[in-house]
Amino acid sequence: MEIVLPKKSNSAESVILKDPHNIIIIGANGAGKSRFGRAIERRYADCVFRISAGNALCLVPEKKSTSLSVSGMYEQMLSKNGKIEVKAQTEFDRLLYLLQQEEFQSLVDFKMKRFRGESCNLPRTRLDQTQEVWERLFPHSRILRKNGDLEVLSSDDEKSYKAYRMSQGEKAVFYLIASVLFAMPKALIIVEDPELHLHRSIVGSLWDSIEQSRPDCTFIYMTHDIEFAAGRPAGVRVWVKSYDAVRRAWDYELIENRESFPEEIYLELLGSRKPVLFIEGTDNNSIDNKLYPYIFPDYLVKPLGGCSKVIETTKAFGEMKNFHHLESKGIVDRDRRTSREIHYLRERNIYVPDVAEVENLLMLEDVVKTVARRMLQDEDEVFSQVKHNVISLFDKDVETQALLHTRHRLRRQIEYMIDRKLDTIEELAQHIETLTEGIDTKEMYENICGEFRNYVVREDYPSILKVYNQKGMLPQSRVTQLCGLSNKEKYLSFVLSILKEGKNDAACIRSAIQHCFGIV
Repeated sequence: MEIVLPKKSNSAESVILKDPHNIIIIGANGAGKSRFGRAIERRYADCVFRISAGNALCLVPEKKSTSLSVSGMYEQMLSKNGKIEVKAQTEFDRLLYLLQQEEFQSLVDFKMKRFRGESCNLPRTRLDQTQEVWERLFPHSRILRKNGDLEVLSSDDEKSYKAYRMSQGEKAVFYLIASVLFAMPKALIIVEDPELHLHRSIVGSLWDSIEQSRPDCTFIYMTHDIEFAAGRPAGVRVWVKSYDAVRRAWDYELIENRESFPEEIYLELLGSRKPVLFIEGTDNNSIDNKLYPYIFPDYLVKPLGGCSKVIETTKAFGEMKNFHHLESKGIVDRDRRTSREIHYLRERNIYVPDVAEVENLLMLEDVVKTVARRMLQDEDEVFSQVKHNVISLFDKDVETQALLHTRHRLRRQIEYMIDRKLDTIEELAQHIETLTEGIDTKEMYENICGEFRNYVVREDYPSILKVYNQKGMLPQSRVTQLCGLSNKEKYLSFVLSILKEGKNDAACIRSAIQHCFGIV
């Protein structure tokens, strides 16, 4: 089936989707996605079937329902059969009546055929199909048919209970499975909030089963749930940005799959509308993840894991700027990078701090002094002692640190010099021998040692923080005790609490750390 999407505000041409398996319409609250769905419904009024688990569990409004819905079909049944006097109050209750009416009618038809001597099998009803899928998703429960009612029996309980006593999640699953079975052939099934009332663990398998039950239909999902939008296979994602009421047109885009950029992350970033800052780390307890949102409050901070992922994603997101119009930057640890490497990354909007690792940001002079002052300590005395301790630690580690930096520079230098156009292993072996002939490893090491010892002699605290990779610096420098705090975790928590206040001290810490990156 060919689907023509609603009018696009920045284009005169119609957007046409050819035989989409499903369409996911995603957008922030107030972006206009509900109007977008209604516009599709008006265009295809004769074949649209609308369902909503949220509305199904609420009281049905007094206004007449569209015939292309569960409530509409229920009202048609009432008008044809004046003997039904009890009116269902919710769409879920109405669905139960439709199922039981079909069940009753199929049994009567079966009995009459057998009475006439015709050969026939017991028909498989919509209730049978619903029960099969529902019990597969809730393996510890069974649906029973008792005295014209539906009841549920749990394996944890000997007593069954009426269908109306199901949990909201159980009702939602039952409603979604069964209501889709009532849609007309080749329908456009519009689903509002398809994840509502559902546990994350069953959302995917539920909709897989429902779509399999109606392969003739096209499903259109209206959602703001990023995980759902990214998780549906073989679908077209439509990102609705805004609605122009005057022109009755939408600003929207189709989201394409890109291997270099995770779709779930992409959808989340589009929804935020803030410039994006990609960082290392995935653990919510990492210092990066805790600290950077307060240092860069104007950015949406998104942790991605390792530095390679940050570099790759920042590059991919930047290449798509004409599509999303969002600024994006990345932050990676210094990791002994040379000035050449740092310049290369900065040209690509990836920033490297003027400290060796994220813990060193907490050792910056303005940060230490602010914490000490707030803890009612002499800030100058505290910083003087911290500075002395850090320089002493570095003095003892100069040779070890110089060796680490030498290894990194050698590796990077060889990587830059390798000729990647060589065709044979013999040529490569000869090439590597030639490369190493021109490198004086010992001289490189001695030069770095001399540079580092010069930092110690000059008491160049900022330069030491820039090159000193030492995870234990916070406790070993005694900054926590000197400030009157018991450990590293308490020190970090205190820094974060100052930042959360958003006052002058927060501005001082924020400015000091931002200065390390050159990000405004």
